[in-house]
Amino acid sequence: MEGWSSFAVEQCCDILDSMRVPVNAEDRDKRIGEIPYYGANGLQGYIDDFIFDEPLILIAEDGGYFDEFATRPIAYRIKGKSWVNNHAHVLRAKEAFCQDAVFYNLEHKDIQSFIVGGTRSKLNQVALRTITLTLPTSKIEQTKIAEILLTVDRAIEQTEALIAKQQRIKTGLMQDLLTRGIDEHGNLRTEKNHKFKDSPLGRIPVEWEVEGLNSRALVKGGKRLPTGHVYAEGDTSYRYLQTTDFINKQLIYGALHYLPAKTFRVLERYEIADGDVFISIAGVNLGVAGVFRPDFEDRTILTENAARIHIVTDELPEYLALQLNGTTVQRQILENKGIGAGVPKLALFRIQQFLIPWPSKEEQLQIVRRLQAFNSSMHKEKDELGKIRFLKTALMQDLLKGRKRVTALMKETDVTSI
Repeated sequence: MEGWSSFAVEQCCDILDSMRVPVNAEDRDKRIGEIPYYGANGLQGYIDDFIFDEPLILIAEDGGYFDEFATRPIAYRIKGKSWVNNHAHVLRAKEAFCQDAVFYNLEHKDIQSFIVGGTRSKLNQVALRTITLTLPTSKIEQTKIAEILLTVDRAIEQTEALIAKQQRIKTGLMQDLLTRGIDEHGNLRTEKNHKFKDSPLGRIPVEWEVEGLNSRALVKGGKRLPTGHVYAEGDTSYRYLQTTDFINKQLIYGALHYLPAKTFRVLERYEIADGDVFISIAGVNLGVAGVFRPDFEDRTILTENAARIHIVTDELPEYLALQLNGTTVQRQILENKGIGAGVPKLALFRIQQFLIPWPSKEEQLQIVRRLQAFNSSMHKEKDELGKIRFLKTALMQDLLKGRKRVTALMKETDVTSI
């Protein structure tokens, strides 16, 4: 393209690796301060002195996310006083180049052909120097491209900060709702304005009761696929629910494996039904719970590493799932998990003995609705974040490959409104 050229990293950057100083963890513990200490993939801690005091680009020398370049950055920026260890290359753009433009060219660049193998992938300095970046020859055009992408990055950072703030608020709100509840006026109860009583779980509203889960629900385990049975390749109307399907507490029903009809018949007594509560009982995701509300009519078998809880009274499954994921029950899980072959495991009889605080069904509904409304607001922000990230990806494809020149794009899009 006219006005664009390819530059090796050594042509557009000073490489400051000789200034790096590694400090082992033991020595760092003796030198804790306020100066950021950086390594291959970001902040490693804080130290009492600095090596650099300027904006810089860091890219991992070893252990970087080189094979995940499309979704995770392989380079990052720092500024101000800093200390960098020997696991990150240190770059400073030369005078004729815009540092942010250089960074964006590196951020998601596929450099796997420059990486040497071994037990830990490595980008040595000789290879780093030869990596080529395609940039406008005009520093002014480089700067305008960087300004557009910086605007999008600021929008991403602001949205991420808002989501993080909402998550902190949600954590506190959930704790309050599950221990204090909502009065008849729709307000959170307080001991100042409402009556509370002592219980095995601590202070609770006088209207609530504490009872074992087995007084209101049946707990049954799941089952692994028998020897010789495998998943079906096509739609069979029978599915299999695994703990990996609800690892993030959000069940993606379309991702469930199909089972052959003969396998379902063998495992039929381990079927989980609409409205049942599931909870993982083994592994690192121990105690993650949710409500089975499928968007299909297929019948589903539950895996061996989970239990299904079928409520036999008039309680809300969604309320029970919230309590199972809340601190009151999670503490009971930590106290009762066993270790078998190094894997944490929760026995079914322990689940039956979980003490649950039970408000009236009407109050359970109010608690669930309050948290669902908050979740809905968070989902909107997460959707917005996804859109902004998609916009950045599209802009990077257009701007960093010269498909659209800056002047034309500025006429088409008011990026300052993002």
